[in-house]
Amino acid sequence: MTYFDELKRTMEWLAEQPDTMFVGQTVAGPGTFMYQTLRDVPPDKTLEMPINESFQMQFSIGMALAGYIPISVYPRQNFLLLATSDMVNMLDKIPAISEGQLLPKMIIRVASGPYQPVHPGHQHIGNYAEAFRQMFTTIDVVELEEPEDVFPAYRDALQREDQKPTLIIEHGNYYNSK
Repeated sequence: MTYFDELKRTMEWLAEQPDTMFVGQTVAGPGTFMYQTLRDVPPDKTLEMPINESFQMQFSIGMALAGYIPISVYPRQNFLLLATSDMVNMLDKIPAISEGQLLPKMIIRVASGPYQPVHPGHQHIGNYAEAFRQMFTTIDVVELEEPEDVFPAYRDALQREDQKPTLIIEHGNYYNSK
């Protein structure tokens, strides 16, 4: 299986799981390269969001606190930076603030944008995995390097017993090359 095929298969598997919901930009319709992995996900499992990254993260945190398992989709790491304050100061700290009473499990799906065959501009291709790892105390950061990494990473994020949120970083250039 290719990187893309594994992502598509995994997104369809996630959609079959109880309490999951895809939230984000171009989850319900085309617009970015990530949509193609979601094109066969049932519409009732997607919630299209406006381009307001901070609001999307806050909304996703609320869903997680209400018992859903949001898969919050951000097509580019550069734009996830706009939600980083919410991740660092809310999502990452809720377990400590609540003395372990609230454990908002969610999956944050993001990619470093592809720069081939056409370079989209430097504001679309950043990879901030190491910076995210240094900022978080409870959010797990996982990078998907190979096709065989895809399903286990998402499965483990969904099924983790410690209820921690997981930031999963895909690489847009691998969609067509691996």
